[in-house]
Parts: sequence; structure tokens; C-alpha cells
Amino acid sequence: MKRVKIYLYILLAGSVLLTENSCSKKLTEHPYTVNTVAMFQNTQGIQLGLNAVYSGLRYIYGPEGANIIGDLGTDMWWGNAGGAAAAYQISTYTYDYTDGSILTLWNRTFNNINMCNGIITWAPSITGIDTADVLGQAHFLRALCYLNLVSQFGAIPVDLGSGDYAFNQSSFAGFNRLPLADILTKDWKLIISDLTYATQNLRTQRPAGAYNLSKAAAYGLLAKAYIFKGYSANAETSDWQNAYNAAMQVINNKATYGCALLPNYADVTSYAKYSKPELGGDYNAEILFAIERIPGDLPSNEESVFNGLAATSGGKDVNASNDYNMSYDGAAAPLVSSPGKPCATRSPLYGRPLRIICPTDYLIKTIFADKTNDSRYDGTFNSVYLATVQTTSSYPAGSSFTGSFTYNVGDTGIVVSHNDTEYAALVAAQLKSAKPYRVISQSEMPGVNGTYPGSGGAAQPVLIPSMMKYWDPARPNANDGGGRPYPVLKLSEVYLLAAEAAMKMGNNAEAVNEINVVRSRAAFRSNLSAADVATRQAAMVAATPATITVDFILDEHARELAGEANRWVDLAMRGQLLNRAKLTPYGAKIQSYMTLRPIPKSQLDNMTVPNSKDYQNPSW
Repeated sequence: MKRVKIYLYILLAGSVLLTENSCSKKLTEHPYTVNTVAMFQNTQGIQLGLNAVYSGLRYIYGPEGANIIGDLGTDMWWGNAGGAAAAYQISTYTYDYTDGSILTLWNRTFNNINMCNGIITWAPSITGIDTADVLGQAHFLRALCYLNLVSQFGAIPVDLGSGDYAFNQSSFAGFNRLPLADILTKDWKLIISDLTYATQNLRTQRPAGAYNLSKAAAYGLLAKAYIFKGYSANAETSDWQNAYNAAMQVINNKATYGCALLPNYADVTSYAKYSKPELGGDYNAEILFAIERIPGDLPSNEESVFNGLAATSGGKDVNASNDYNMSYDGAAAPLVSSPGKPCATRSPLYGRPLRIICPTDYLIKTIFADKTNDSRYDGTFNSVYLATVQTTSSYPAGSSFTGSFTYNVGDTGIVVSHNDTEYAALVAAQLKSAKPYRVISQSEMPGVNGTYPGSGGAAQPVLIPSMMKYWDPARPNANDGGGRPYPVLKLSEVYLLAAEAAMKMGNNAEAVNEINVVRSRAAFRSNLSAADVATRQAAMVAATPATITVDFILDEHARELAGEANRWVDLAMRGQLLNRAKLTPYGAKIQSYMTLRPIPKSQLDNMTVPNSKDYQNPSW
């Protein structure tokens, strides 16, 4: 796709657009080249504008670049240069203002903002639409776009060339970003105002099988906005109370808003939805808002496919289904020196083993230190791979059997151990097994074993716990990107935001109450008796400190939201990025100015004003 200057003309984000109100989820094609004022003068144009914004958000939630800047450079994930050089540069803070992942967020988001400006300007005069809901959506989406940009870059222009908050269709080579403090004040005012409007005008509940925006999503995002603002230079003493009020509006009115925590954490994002339709699958009651795709439908999801491989960056696929995967197809079994590779054929479920975003030792050994009482590790990472191809291998030395044996498709081929104790027990058991599988130890896992490969990349294959939240067995081919909706906001996060706001107001007892709702749920496993669940719930609650701290809150965010491309922002906005990034050797080069991203080089180069570098973030 041809790149366009972000202030020259604002284009539709692709010509194939999702029609939100279609029960069959068909896509209707309406090709346009340049959006003009005339587009917004009828019902169809307003709807197309909304569709274009939702379509544009597919660039921001799920693709590879979004995952890289969302999770890497933090305490939880490191970037394997052998998988992608960009991932290594972001995670080691050796990138600069030419980075493509950062540029994608920048370029793609301004299109959406301008489209929302047009809808907000002209929708009130259009008959035949649900004006309140349409405007509620546009205000929410504009706030989401600004919050994403402010969280990464700081002050963001509210004047795109035609005045504050106005739709722009004219060439504009300026950059209305100075003075920074004044612009940032306008940003926060806009974000809070837009989300407040959305809480008052969006529908009460979203449909059971679609992510139409609703009040619960608006209140949840408003709570997050107030939390972030409360840590910012624009903080007001009322921010914490406002954040708490917004979060509790959702929590205290779950039935009204049609949302609820699922009993089992693993079911919220599990691919098991295909066998559990009673849970609502990807449209379950815990996910307040997600960016929709259609499982197994690459054209409808606006994915590009080349030679059987889905585009892995710059596109609209959910490549989160591949980016966090280990090299399962290259793992020999039952030993590293064995001839057989039971998972040598890639499967649509396990996906493409890109091994780009890998867990750190801090994530696996500290955040998820308790893998027994807390089910969230097993609800996030895959531990068992079944054979995808029939293959023959040899019994290991010391086995009760001799000679060779055959893995059949569906046999257990690889097990990723939870810890060293489990590894030793499983290896001992394999010596007595007629069909021993490969047991991966933590010492074999780069990052998890405390060793972080340099710019040369990790040795192949890279064996790590694979994050499985976005796995999609409905994709046509193993190498394709996923097609499931990508969650933006979940009810569990709203509980954590309520707890944080209560903590900041000095009400630790209430903070404990709210956070323990989430922690108690995390003890549930479907294969446990009620008595066992109760015992584990008691252990989880007992482990919650009486005085909640920001560090404890962030650790809970890590357990609840791991791999959801929000860690960098969560740390940066709370002023915790510097110390958390340095928990791994990868973060050694981070400097204080790096808590904001650089304004992309192409933005500065396209300006015709003198001294364009004055518009760059300090020290970049």
C-alpha cells in the first residue's frame, strides 16, 4: 500500500470495510480515494466513516509492529533478533526515529482521528441514523486514538490543519505541537471529554455476538484515562476519585451492562471457544471491547498473503498468534539429539513459530512464581504439543525399552516444564514410558534461563513457553495470521484499575477487596473439585498484602494481561518503565528520555517549517 503523508490527505484505511450492523458479518466494498466533506452528508457516508475507523484500528491491535512496541523493552518480554531485528532494537533501546513499528502507530492513527472529527462535525445534521450512538462511537474512538498516541509520544496535535478538533481535507505541512505543555493539556481535556460523552450516549449493552461499543467499554476506558492522567504532569487531585467512580460504575452494574468475569481465566481468550459455544467464545461477557476479525477469512480481514505466508508486519492480521511462538517444529524428541521431530509439520493451531517476542526470566520465574494456586500461567502459555506428523525416534539411554518407537499424529510430542522440579520428575518418568516425549527444561529457554542473546540472535530452534491467547485453529494455513477479535479492554482490568484508584486515595482495604476478586478467580481450574478450588482461593487471597503498592498492581497486570501488547504503556504512564526495564540485561541502555517514543523522522522531514527538530521529543 502506498504511504501517504499524514497531513496531506486522510484516506480510508483500506477499501474493504466491515459493515458493523450486518448480522452475517459480510464485508461491503466501497472504494474511495480521498475523503471530502461531501462524504459525511448522508447516512451511508457516516457509516462508512465509522467502518473506516474500525478497519484502521486493525493496524494498531494485533499486527507484529503493534506487538513489538506494546510489549518489548519491558520486564516481561525480550525481542529475539533471530526472529526480527526490529524486536531486538526496541527491546534493547537501540532504535531511533526511523523505526517502522513506531511509524505505523503514528501514521495509521491520525487517519482515524480525522475521520472521527468529520463524523462528530456532520453526524448531528444527518437524518436516519441513531445520532447518539453514532456520536458516542466517534467520541470513544477518537479518545482511544489520542490515548494511544499520548501514551507513547506525549503531546499530540488537536489541530490537524483546519483548527482544533476539525476535519481536515487540505494539504498541511505544519505540525501544531508547540508549546508542548499547552497541547498536552488539550489532549487530556479532549480524551476525558470524549469518553465522558461516550458514557452518556453509547448503548447500554453490546450485542451478544458483536463488539459494538457500549457504556461498559466507555466507563472502563475512562477509568484508565483518569489513572494515566493521575500520574501525568496534568494530574488533578480528583483524578483518582474519578477513576474509581468510572471503574465502579461498571463493577456495580455488571448485570445492567451485560458484562461479567468468567469463572475460568483460561476461557476468556482460549481457542477452546470452538468447543465451548456456551461461553460466548470470543464474544464472552468479560471482554468489553475488541477489534474484530472473522476467523478463517483472510480477505474479509484485509490480510495480504504472499506465497502462502501472511504478511507479518504492516498489515491487519492478528500476528500475535505467531509472534510469541517457539520453534516447536524444529524440536527433536525425546532428546535434543534424537532423530524424530514429532511436531515438524506446522499446524493451524500452533501457528507460525516466529519466536520474535519471548518471555523473560522475571515473567516466568517471578511474576508467575506460583503456577499451582494461580491458573493464569497455564491460561496464558502452552505446555503440551501433540505430534503433527508420524515419525520414528529412538529410546533414550537408561530407558526401560530399547530400539525405536513411532509417534503417531495426536501423541504427546513435547512438554514445556513449569520449573526445574517438574522437569526432573517428567524426565525420570520418561525412562519408564513406551512412548517418551521431549521435556523442555527452563535451562534450555533463552531469556528464561537468564541468558539473553545479542544482536546475532538466538540459536535455532528457540524453545520458550509459547503465549497462546491468540491461537486460531480456524486459520486456513499454519503460517497465516489469526482472525479472532483482538481484546482492547476486559472487565478484569477494570477491577485492577478500581483497586489502583482506591490505593492512590489511601483506601487500601478497598484496593484489596477489588484486586482479590481477580485473584480469587485466578485460582479456579475446571479439573479441580470445589474443595480444592476453595483451598487455592484462600492461598491466593492470603498472599495479597494488606497494603497494596504500585509494584503489586503492576505484577497483577502482568499476570492478568500478559501478551496483550500493553506492558510498555502501563509502565511508562505510571513512571515505572525505567526501573522495570532494567530487571533484565536487555534494558541496560534505557535512558529517562526514552519513556516517550521519538516523533518519526518522516513526519519531521515532511514539514516545511524552519527548525523541524524543535518538534521532536527531548533528546531523540
